[in-house]
Amino acid sequence: MAIKELLKSWQSEGRRHTQEYDFALRLPAHDLARLRALQELYPACGEAELLRELIRAALDEIEALLPYQQGAAVVARDELGDPIFEDVGPSRRFYELTRAHLQRLQGAGSSD
Repeated sequence: MAIKELLKSWQSEGRRHTQEYDFALRLPAHDLARLRALQELYPACGEAELLRELIRAALDEIEALLPYQQGAAVVARDELGDPIFEDVGPSRRFYELTRAHLQRLQGAGSSD
């Protein structure tokens, strides 16, 4: 979700949650003050929810900005028959690392 879409989301009542994990975080006073100001502007959202959604939106934007770097191997062909080359850049590595961490987290959660 884009950052600008968060404001609309915070005004709506419907919230969806996936499996969540505790994560301690220290914030500078100015950032905590801004977070608390947002919570007062959108009282239907708690501070933790706002922070969770802000982190998600920032990660989505970073993910979208990670550059594709064309590799040598052809992994597929498009509808016109043109080659689609493998991605050897940081975006591919980010997806691989994300998938590996998610599998570990889901595995740890299932043993509870």
